[in-house]
Amino acid sequence: MRKTLPKALGLALLLIGSSASHLACGANITPAETRAIAEEGYIYGLPIVMNYAVMYDYAVDKSSSQYKAPFNQIRSLHHVATYKDTAIISPNSDTPYSMMFMDLRTEPIVLSVPRVEKPRYYSVQLIDGSTFNFGYIGSRSTGEDAGDYMVVGPDWKGAAPSSVRKVFRSGTQLPFAVFRTQLFNPADMPNVVAIQSGYKAQPLSAYLKQPAPTAAPAIDFPKIDKELATTDFFKYLNFALQFGPAAPDEVAIRTKLARLGIGTGKSFSFEDLPAEHRSAAAEGMQAGHARVEDAIKRLGTKVNGWNIVGAGGDSAFYHGDWLKRAAVAQAGIYANDAEEATYPLTTTLPDGEPLDGSKYNYTITFQAGQLPPVNAFWSVTMYDGKTQLLIQNSIDRYLINSTMMSSMKKNTDGSLTLYLQKASPGADRENNWLPAPNGLMYLVMRLYWPTTESPSILPPGQGTWRPPQVVKVM
Repeated sequence: MRKTLPKALGLALLLIGSSASHLACGANITPAETRAIAEEGYIYGLPIVMNYAVMYDYAVDKSSSQYKAPFNQIRSLHHVATYKDTAIISPNSDTPYSMMFMDLRTEPIVLSVPRVEKPRYYSVQLIDGSTFNFGYIGSRSTGEDAGDYMVVGPDWKGAAPSSVRKVFRSGTQLPFAVFRTQLFNPADMPNVVAIQSGYKAQPLSAYLKQPAPTAAPAIDFPKIDKELATTDFFKYLNFALQFGPAAPDEVAIRTKLARLGIGTGKSFSFEDLPAEHRSAAAEGMQAGHARVEDAIKRLGTKVNGWNIVGAGGDSAFYHGDWLKRAAVAQAGIYANDAEEATYPLTTTLPDGEPLDGSKYNYTITFQAGQLPPVNAFWSVTMYDGKTQLLIQNSIDRYLINSTMMSSMKKNTDGSLTLYLQKASPGADRENNWLPAPNGLMYLVMRLYWPTTESPSILPPGQGTWRPPQVVKVM
């Protein structure tokens, strides 16, 4: 869910100096204005640059260890995420992923899905380059039947074939599709693979068996890595903005960025930037980074020590709140809409004490009849508190979820206790054991397709169901 790059990027922005500054200031802009625009621009642009970094790894750089497939081709992974998966922080290890970046500049893409019968859950999350969720295909949104769906770019005009069940319009030309297919247990993987093989993507012309239109020009994607991202943040933002027109609520910020030479048709000339403007820009980005980190702490609602986050959403969901969008992306890029999945998460006990597997053991107890209320499934995943990556452990277990219930041991009163610790709690409790790191811990609870009737976690943090608190074992 979260790209590893941005945190290092944000911290390194503090160190930007004369050789690394990449802003172009006009003659009529003061250092104070440069600082303010850099701060606001960093907040606005962070999710966009984060998405670009993922896209570059997944669809552009064939030498990357995280490369998946070229544009407009689906790549299905026939395994769930493990500690070896490092491109995205806080990865979901419940569902094998299929994924695809699309290029809609020439023509729409038609996505076809097979029938996926209950109780198996699946979803196709459609995300544009601004990290807005602009649509869903799947169990909750479109049902279990097979169907064809069309994804179009922001400027597309035309009629959809009658065989297409729904048209989804992306706000940018290079959107991302994330397919999640529920895995019941390791032996179920062949069934998941069979479903994944039914996911298809093809240009509209191929779908209609017509000649393809003239291809769009090749894109010269700027190379991205940690070092370049820390020094060329606005270069990447400038590049990415060309693939999506400004929405009404983006006009103001893009107008400000244009004063620094950032935006469609703009280019940078940093050599002549006065030292005071370089310093102001660095201060602005530092301030923006600090605001994002602070906003992450305030995402959602605190309930029993958990922070219940309303997840992601479409453009209307954010309504121009760029700080909220940046915080959601930094906390877990590509977060689902709350109706698709809601995420209680925590790094502390209810009193604020950090969870630390090197010092203590912990438990979570769901009282009888009070398991997370969902239409699909729920899980609790353990991550390293520093890196937010999955943890290598002796039993290769990264989460406990509802599909494991039959193997877990309940207490005599019908409650279910999970043991969160670095060492085994003993053979009789090992099925309920979620291995912890030898250090700080980060816990994410996922409720897929949460129920809307009581008990429910919806609205996030205000529902009638409350996640049980994490308890320190003395």
